[in-house]
Amino acid sequence: MQKIINAIAISSGVVSLALVASGVGVYLNRGKIIDSVKSQVMEQVSGALGSSLGGMVPDVTGPAQPSVPTLPSLP
Repeated sequence: MQKIINAIAISSGVVSLALVASGVGVYLNRGKIIDSVKSQVMEQVSGALGSSLGGMVPDVTGPAQPSVPTLPSLP
């Protein structure tokens, strides 16, 4: 019975160490992981938007607005 309990304790320790090691690895590489996910998302979004909008953008947006409003002239 003692051998079974020791085997369970050792396997529990190994699993705990593996979890801690993987957590530290993810924490240390979080910047690379975030950049990778951002680039993948941007590729997917730009690909989806590019095909759905097609040539509509110039027709939909209309002319540019003047930056400074003009004052009405006095008679």
